[in-house]
Amino acid sequence: MKNLLLSIAMIVAGSSCAPAANSAQQDQAVSQDSTTKEQRQLPETLTVAMTGDIMMGTTFPTVELPANDGRDIFRDTKEITLQANIAVGNLEGAVCDGGQSTKGSGPNSYSFRMPTRFAPLLKDAGYDFLSMANNHARDFGDEGIASTERVLREQGIAFSGIEGRQESAIVEIDGVRYGLCAFGHNSYTLKHADLDKVKRIISALRKDADIVIVSFHGGAEGKAHNHLPYGQEVFLGENRGDLRNFAHFCIDNGADIVYGHGPHVVRAVEVYKGHFIAYSLGNFCTPYGMNLSGISGYSPVVRITIGSDGTFREGRIYSFLQTKGVGPRRDDTNAVAREIKSLTEADIKDSRISIDDEGNITLVH
Repeated sequence: MKNLLLSIAMIVAGSSCAPAANSAQQDQAVSQDSTTKEQRQLPETLTVAMTGDIMMGTTFPTVELPANDGRDIFRDTKEITLQANIAVGNLEGAVCDGGQSTKGSGPNSYSFRMPTRFAPLLKDAGYDFLSMANNHARDFGDEGIASTERVLREQGIAFSGIEGRQESAIVEIDGVRYGLCAFGHNSYTLKHADLDKVKRIISALRKDADIVIVSFHGGAEGKAHNHLPYGQEVFLGENRGDLRNFAHFCIDNGADIVYGHGPHVVRAVEVYKGHFIAYSLGNFCTPYGMNLSGISGYSPVVRITIGSDGTFREGRIYSFLQTKGVGPRRDDTNAVAREIKSLTEADIKDSRISIDDEGNITLVH
């Protein structure tokens, strides 16, 4: 069982609707421990579980929530996330019980509001960190952001990604310090296009953390955009990032792992200079509000083993499929793993890894 230490500075005083004070530096910090990185004895290997978008159901504009108050949505996946040393994902929406939607009424406008009583489901599923740097975190304004931050703190789950609020987090699990940060493309997020800021945040984490993990939300959306392009992606008039360059930049500046989400489909994975990158983990637990047909319903859990120096050793893509109202369910055909294998072979030149049809990821020597 994970032994998690997470010291959280209070951002929100009183009501969950109160605005947060500016806390741009690391206000989710490791517990006060005088040992340095050099003094601590780390395990030879560590396991990291990664997933994509999580939107557990919505109460806006109508109530669409899974059966049994959501208690079964992670039924098939939580064994994997709980057994990993650390589990991370992307929280796609606000966790709040009120507020006004900030979105318009156009065909590409959606607002997601998960009820606060669903927050314990995330802890029960084993999540230690969730990105908020996405285009739905502010669906219910600052009130929704403050409520989301509050309920995550109550569950002991770290988070980051909103400009001027939470730049990064350090959590200590079983004596290992993980530094985490998240970047997006929206005006209120920490932006992956701002490479100076990206470098500053990663460099600060590198000083105090044993392992640094970066999350990003970016890329064009939909089935037509499952291949990883070169250069900048523009979608709905927005710059959605130059994601190859961004991910490589993160590794070059001290990150150990980079995982992405945003296209609502899976994309290729890569080992770059010994470090693992997942370019999109797709929709993971999105029982309502998302198109789940075909590859849009592919919902992997990627679990990798890394050395104490953060370099990739081996991994596995666990395949799950989604249907409306249910959550991810085990896919015995391994269609998801085979899709990521195919995309990796097509989109990553001179790949340093091999993926078999069961999803096992091994280094190519």
